[in-house]
Amino acid sequence: MKKIVYLLFFTSTLAFSQEIALLKYSGGGDWYANPTALPNLIRFCNQNVNTRINPKPVTVSPGSPDIFSYPFIHMTGHGNVIFNDLEIQNLQNYLYSGGFLHIDDNYGMDQYIRKEINKLFPNDNLVELPSSHEIFQKPFSFPNGLPKIHEHDGKRAQAFGIFINNKLALLYTYECDLGDGWENPEVHNDPQNVRENALKMGANIISYIFKN
Repeated sequence: MKKIVYLLFFTSTLAFSQEIALLKYSGGGDWYANPTALPNLIRFCNQNVNTRINPKPVTVSPGSPDIFSYPFIHMTGHGNVIFNDLEIQNLQNYLYSGGFLHIDDNYGMDQYIRKEINKLFPNDNLVELPSSHEIFQKPFSFPNGLPKIHEHDGKRAQAFGIFINNKLALLYTYECDLGDGWENPEVHNDPQNVRENALKMGANIISYIFKN
């Protein structure tokens, strides 16, 4: 009987061993932007890069212990972001324990999120990832680095990171808007090749998380 229970538990664990979450933060910014983005990215990854991610992403708060259940947490929005002291401590513990936070500026978040990143890493600066970084190499090649999905201010797309023990722990994608590219086609009417680039770049991020 114990063996059967163990096998059932093990099978269930395997079925849900890969899950990702969306961060619900305070401050007034629309953390809930791009509602179709993560489900579409998950579907793309499961079909193209051999992941087995739960098709429905979970919503978590930065101060919740639940964040430790997810190796990848995605954060997006257009406006203000505020982490309180408890949330800062919890996120720090999460990241230093091997968790990963991807922040995708959905246009308008930059001036706010940089302040909160400084709170998370007061002794570290965001560094721009070179196009030679692993995250741009596989499984899909982006020889010029982060692709430009939406124009916004016309600046070049940039990927910034914070490293912990030589491993990328926080990724901040700026002037790119990957999440818009992950959304359903009719939401932004992006050309197919633009959406594919966004999804492939997202798959690279997911692959990096599950393989490092």
